[in-house]
Amino acid sequence: MKLQHHLGGLEAVGPVSTDIRVFVEDWETRIFGIHSAMMALSTQLDLPETPSSFRTIWTWADLRKGAEAMNPFEYFKYRYYEKWLGGISGYFIENDYITEEELDALTEEYLADPDKPLPEVNVAPIDERVIQYLTVGDSPKRDVTVSYDFEAGDKVVVADPPSVAHSRVPGFMRGLTCEVEKVYDGAYVYLCDIEEDGIGPAMPCYTVGVSADEIWPNNVEPNVTVFADLYAGYLKSPEYA
Repeated sequence: MKLQHHLGGLEAVGPVSTDIRVFVEDWETRIFGIHSAMMALSTQLDLPETPSSFRTIWTWADLRKGAEAMNPFEYFKYRYYEKWLGGISGYFIENDYITEEELDALTEEYLADPDKPLPEVNVAPIDERVIQYLTVGDSPKRDVTVSYDFEAGDKVVVADPPSVAHSRVPGFMRGLTCEVEKVYDGAYVYLCDIEEDGIGPAMPCYTVGVSADEIWPNNVEPNVTVFADLYAGYLKSPEYA
């Protein structure tokens, strides 16, 4: 995760909002609904066909990549679901569902006439697929055989891959020597391949722990351990680190 997406442990970053409402504005629920429908209609899922023209893959990872591609100074200008809207809009443009000019024109139309009817679509089979997706989900676990390089008690070093797009390794743990606390059974993928980050085909996952004092020296209570679940691609043996 880049700086603007993981601020844990940083000081003097300003006041923290304690608002616990999931949605603050009504329009935010629609953005969440669009995102959910896109995930449900993704082509990698074995679910019933629908009349939707959605023909690509959209996952939580794609949503995060869209937000993390933003300039950090731009990122802090927008509300949470505004960033979602920006990422979704960019995805539709990049995948040739709509051009930027067409999107701008439609935006102007509906801003001028918010009550203008939406295009007629048979939403019943789409709704059915969305509900089925929300019921069964999209598990990252894969039925493949993998070998485990580490076991509980082993020392490992957390990798420091170049975060050019999206990363699942916490910045504050990069380069630290940790101890394997748990080995998860099975093999897991992330929701999309991030080859430059070391995440691709299904691989083992581990829980690793490190003393909080290693992360924030002389600034934490004693006997505090920080744990993280990490893909095997982020872990190295100390002799090869």
